[in-house]
Amino acid sequence: MNFPKDPVMLLSVVNTYLRDYHSTLEELCEHADVSAEEITCRLAIIDYHYDPQQNQFR
Repeated sequence: MNFPKDPVMLLSVVNTYLRDYHSTLEELCEHADVSAEEITCRLAIIDYHYDPQQNQFR
């Protein structure tokens, strides 16, 4: 799966997938064949961080 390069677009796509299809970030990353570190680093640029209890980036 190709995720958007733009962090704001990435945030929208990732949170949608987390909300609708995957119960954890790890599950999403495994399914999309991408590292959690890559996603978390790209979203940290815009000061969003994964909240496992909410299963979303906030």
